[in-house]
Amino acid sequence: MIVKLELLQLSTQNPKSYQVLETLLVIVFGLIPPLLSLWMMHKAQARSRAKLRAAVLSATRQQRSPQLPPSERFYLEGVGYLIGDISCRFNAQSGYLRCAVNPKGPCQDCHYYEPRKLA
Repeated sequence: MIVKLELLQLSTQNPKSYQVLETLLVIVFGLIPPLLSLWMMHKAQARSRAKLRAAVLSATRQQRSPQLPPSERFYLEGVGYLIGDISCRFNAQSGYLRCAVNPKGPCQDCHYYEPRKLA
């Protein structure tokens, strides 16, 4: 109400300054929503980056494989380190997973053991 009275007083005193003020108000009120939206998007993006960074850090900490005794690890040329009994049919041939049916092992005395058939 006060703004309208002031604008009415300005319009009667100097119509040109009233038009300039009105134009400035339209521009300011037109720019506030997009600027507010950009600021909120920037904050949301920063939060999501921080969450992603924390997830990546926690995932890299969890992927460390436990130290296995040397008898459990085998080096295969061209493949790398494998764990578990590589002569078993169910061996995963991976450095992270022992086998498909008994992933945590141990391979000794496993009742799923089947010798690998050589072709």
